Amino acid sequence: MFRDRPSSIRAAEPDWYPMAGEWEHIRVSTSPDTAAQNITSPLTVGDIDAAIERISHVIDATPLQRSERLSSLTGANVYLKREDLQVVRSYKLRGAYNLMAQLDVGERAAGVVTASAGNHAQGVAFACRTMEITGRIYVPSNTPKQKRDRIRAHGGEFVELILTGETYDAAAAAAAADVRRTGATMVAPFDDARTAAGQGTIAAEILAQLGAAPDTVLVPVGGGGCIAGIATYLRAHAPRTAIVGVEPTGAASMTAALVAGGPVTLTEIDPFVDGASVKRVGDLPYAVVSALGAEVVTHTSLGQSDRATTIRLDPESFVMANLDEGALCTTMLELYQNEGIIAEPAGALSVAALGNITFEPGSTVVCLISGGNNDVSRYGEILERSLVNLGLKHYFLVDFPQEPGALRRFLDEVLGPEDDITLFEYVKRNNRETGAALVGIELGKAEGLGELLERMEQSRMQVERLEPGSPAYRYLT
Repeated sequence: MFRDRPSSIRAAEPDWYPMAGEWEHIRVSTSPDTAAQNITSPLTVGDIDAAIERISHVIDATPLQRSERLSSLTGANVYLKREDLQVVRSYKLRGAYNLMAQLDVGERAAGVVTASAGNHAQGVAFACRTMEITGRIYVPSNTPKQKRDRIRAHGGEFVELILTGETYDAAAAAAAADVRRTGATMVAPFDDARTAAGQGTIAAEILAQLGAAPDTVLVPVGGGGCIAGIATYLRAHAPRTAIVGVEPTGAASMTAALVAGGPVTLTEIDPFVDGASVKRVGDLPYAVVSALGAEVVTHTSLGQSDRATTIRLDPESFVMANLDEGALCTTMLELYQNEGIIAEPAGALSVAALGNITFEPGSTVVCLISGGNNDVSRYGEILERSLVNLGLKHYFLVDFPQEPGALRRFLDEVLGPEDDITLFEYVKRNNRETGAALVGIELGKAEGLGELLERMEQSRMQVERLEPGSPAYRYLT
């Protein structure tokens, strides 16, 4: 007999988060709120042009590569902007170096401080060593070891790495306290016009490499500095290019800001997409994005209707979208297996969004691969999330009769010919007759789930399915 446990989708998070495949177009207010209007250093195209001159001798002009596979899948000409091949394996060096190159003698002597989920820290570390400026870098304690090691390698004797808290926001609070205490300069990862201007140089490279304006550019979004810089430059030099910002569903802070009419602090986030998981976007990026006419693609619980599974873009569109972390993991694996690209979770956001957009045949689409600092030890979790997203991995609590042959009957009568048990663990034995076991099953094909559930219903065993998103399920992935 089969019992289905009701799912609870991220019960502790804001209820407007979208589920995979649930997308819709909603026009939101594009007027910056009072806090955003008070920003004294707005981002301009002139800032980005100056940044190009300032950082060109340090950064690599990363390749813009056409993807045959993605072009075939979408019907468009899809190009990948490979910022994962930057010297620090992400675009973050651009903004960090542009900011630090503008410090005066006194500011350089006082040193710099920053907070980062890992990539910005590597950019700051590289700039510290290159300019011989001392720096203290605060990162969350769960920052992948690969990123921590690279920060130390890039910065050498000029940087001190400090682990604190479990999120970027905790690290940012510690860094801000350091600045107040020491008088060092904060090298903001996104909420500074100098940082955002450096990231905006990516757009200039794209236009130069293509020799023409693309029809669509997709950009990962975390704190918002990169999308602010790129959108500012494109609106000035390629005004008819559609722009798509892509956030992880579990940390959609720019979407929250646009819906609320100003930056808000999310109560909880999923830190899996570590390079794009922030609880609150910057005031400056929000002001830029909202002023440029952003629209939101979000969940129907906002009270809207006419849900759509795909987005249709018009020229000049500026859309913010969310992507399920499981779908993102599938994209990461596909990039590695097909193109040989080792993208970190945030780095694959733009490519993962392609399947939710309808493109004009033959149009030119650019996806920013924002970073490739991925710890190989995470691939077990990445594979697990991907299998769940594809409908191939499922978990059950099964009460097995404590008698000879019970497991064999389960294998013969319940399991399909292409199904495998990937986890089997007794939870506890309630009495002498039955014993509850946690069973993980990987299906040969997603369509086989219905037949599996029917066979479970017909069996003599009590079976309870653990749904993705339920409290119990969170202990498994």
